[in-house]
Amino acid sequence: MAIIAALLIAVQVVRNAAVQALAQVRPADAAKVWSGHPASEIGVAMTDIALASRARQPVRQSAFAEIADAAAKAPLAPQPFLVRGVEAGLAGDGAIAQRAFEAAQWRDPRSLPAAYFLADRYFREGNAGPGLREVAALARLSPESGSGAVPYLAEYAGSEANWPALRALFRANPRLAQPVLIALASNISTVPAVLAVADRRETGTPQWLAPMLDTLIKAGDYSKARLIWARASGPSVRPGELLHDSDFRDASAPSPFNWQLTASTVGLAERQPGGHLHVLFYGDEDGMLASEMLLLQPGAYRLSMRLTGDPARAHALTWSLWCDKAAQPVASVTLDTAAARGWQFTVPAGCPAQWLKLSGISADIPQQVDISISGLALTKAASGA
Repeated sequence: MAIIAALLIAVQVVRNAAVQALAQVRPADAAKVWSGHPASEIGVAMTDIALASRARQPVRQSAFAEIADAAAKAPLAPQPFLVRGVEAGLAGDGAIAQRAFEAAQWRDPRSLPAAYFLADRYFREGNAGPGLREVAALARLSPESGSGAVPYLAEYAGSEANWPALRALFRANPRLAQPVLIALASNISTVPAVLAVADRRETGTPQWLAPMLDTLIKAGDYSKARLIWARASGPSVRPGELLHDSDFRDASAPSPFNWQLTASTVGLAERQPGGHLHVLFYGDEDGMLASEMLLLQPGAYRLSMRLTGDPARAHALTWSLWCDKAAQPVASVTLDTAAARGWQFTVPAGCPAQWLKLSGISADIPQQVDISISGLALTKAASGA
């Protein structure tokens, strides 16, 4: 009899372990093993609720009944309280919703949904202190560094009065800072918040700089984008320069106000020691090899340079100037002509930002071009020249 009892207990233990394991990943299979087990009830019900919410369809009422039954069987499980909180929130009862989420968090302090819902509740009520604490919990617990809290923090950063609290939060949770700063940098209205709360002690190019420059450029605020870029780029930016890195020595300052060089099926453009730009155009397809954004005032300008390598084939490469967002270039010239005579062009009015591009033009019979550019200089042209 003792042996039979031991076997029954062993079967029950194995069955319970199987349900616990399956409930997390395959709740329907867990229910087949033990349909009345609280873990399987919670798993099936939570899955149904999630699927219905994603499809924006009503949740079957039996799912809530299963959650209630599971809560009675497993009073320490946090999921029933999460569902109860969501139900209360949908019904407009914020007080009950908050108490339910707090109860879920008390039962499982590492519950991501509990922290997420509580952060939502606190921020909606304007209760920033507890909201930020829950966001910090998300940052600690989430494998995605609390990315679910980013929308709340981005909205919270919309008020200048909240910036000191955000600075303190980011100092205590540095891995949370980057996704939030990138989100803020991607919205023109919250760009000032990035500049205010980002850690000024950060070295190198911050991850938020590229999306911020893109945001400002798309909004047409070119001068502010150039100013922020110059501050981030340091002493390599010379005051009053028309073209940055004309000697092809600055590989650290980011684009778009520094050269963006290509390595693709079109060809290769790379800096070389001695102030050279080495260009290898394969000749099989058209494409851009180098580009830089300029902020030239309306007027006449002259671009000059020297070529080494194979100047006879340099006609396959072309310099062109484009107004930002324009469909056609303002002016263009083949590289051999520009090197031999210099290239003079005019920036028209209503063209506050320009792209200087070096491109390759393929021919019917592809020919490879291997050439180096040095002594590049962009100057204002003499009036009437």
